[in-house]
Amino acid sequence: MAKAGDVELDPGEPFAVAGARAVEVRTEELFGHADGVLDTADVERVHDMRVASRRLRAALEIFAPAFPPAPFKSALSDVKALADALGERRDPDVQLAALKDLAAAMPGVQEPGAEALAERLRGRQVLANATLAGALEHVERSGLRERLLALAGQARDA
Repeated sequence: MAKAGDVELDPGEPFAVAGARAVEVRTEELFGHADGVLDTADVERVHDMRVASRRLRAALEIFAPAFPPAPFKSALSDVKALADALGERRDPDVQLAALKDLAAAMPGVQEPGAEALAERLRGRQVLANATLAGALEHVERSGLRERLLALAGQARDA
């Protein structure tokens, strides 16, 4: 799992400035994991981006009072939708890994059943990947990264 970047906070700085910095760092982390996230051969990319989305969401919710309400609500909604799509895609990845471990410990007679279940999970993974692709397209079209950084700028300037 990717380590969270440090957010340098000064206890003497205004709440809004701290919030702006936290959202900027967490936004860059989130979008830093986007490359290759749809590659089902490298499931750690999805995991890292999902964790980054949860960190960003937490920062947004903690510092909510620092941001203008309407653009904040829209950006938070889009972050939540992206996090949901990442979670939907991550679930079959985790289940496939657990099934692989379980199948290794089972007698060979159970192999056809384990493979049938794995095939169903791979199907879920493909569908979830399509959902995630749509969510990423929405994020791109809606300019979520830019909107989040603009929110941070507005908080800093307030």
